[in-house]
Amino acid sequence: MIEVHHLDKSRSHRVLWALEELGVPYRLVRYQRLPSMLAPPELKAIHPLGKSPVIRDGEVTLAESGAILEYLIERYGEGRLSPPRGSAEWVRYTYFLHYAEGSLMPQLFLKLVIGKLGLLGMPARGFVKKSIETHLAFLEGELARRPFFAGDELTAADIQMSYPLIAARARAGLDERYPQLSSYVERLEEQPGLRRAIEKAGPLEAPGG
Repeated sequence: MIEVHHLDKSRSHRVLWALEELGVPYRLVRYQRLPSMLAPPELKAIHPLGKSPVIRDGEVTLAESGAILEYLIERYGEGRLSPPRGSAEWVRYTYFLHYAEGSLMPQLFLKLVIGKLGLLGMPARGFVKKSIETHLAFLEGELARRPFFAGDELTAADIQMSYPLIAARARAGLDERYPQLSSYVERLEEQPGLRRAIEKAGPLEAPGG
């Protein structure tokens, strides 16, 4: 059975959600953040970086939420949570599967760090705010064309995008300029697979959000 090493306030809800959607049995191994908000040292016994999520599936130990989702879909998906390979939807799917952590999340993390610097962070605040608004406007336009990022159905790209968009709502706000994004996040939160994951692992929230 797959083991999911789950840290509170981390990206591992993505993995649980995907497993729930795929109907793959798993065992949840929980860890709590230290008062410093760092992961506990016990996670280093599972993976040298000591971060979450990490899965163990037989001989496979794998970290990084995007890599884990790709692995699960390749091994257990049977055509679910991914468009047909080579289709236009698959191209968008691949893009957003990587965009979430490669482009969007670094901006939100930077906003979090700058916010903790007080006056020292003031010179960078305007730049980061404008950058985040550019990303949100881009995503708003994408969702005006289709209900999910790859097309008409939920895919692993949406599961991957859930964490930064919930963080964006907490850190940057999704005001009246972004009705499509606001509606999209609400649709994600209503997905049965995510609700089951939250029932088992607790609320989905970003640290510092």
